[in-house]
Amino acid sequence: MRPDEFLKKYGFDQEEEKDHSLRGQALDHARHLKRPHAGTPHDWEEWEAYRREHPEDVEQGDNNES
Repeated sequence: MRPDEFLKKYGFDQEEEKDHSLRGQALDHARHLKRPHAGTPHDWEEWEAYRREHPEDVEQGDNNES
């Protein structure tokens, strides 16, 4: 049995493809919360409140965060 046949037979030949759909991008964004780049004052207030309540869910990015 050739190596490529073995991989195909046991399911190892399938590479995980990144989902480039809007749904996939939304799920990725939801899993990796980052500081917003723009928004209304209300958006920023909600962001700050969420960051205080759930610090483990927010990715630490640049040092410009207060």
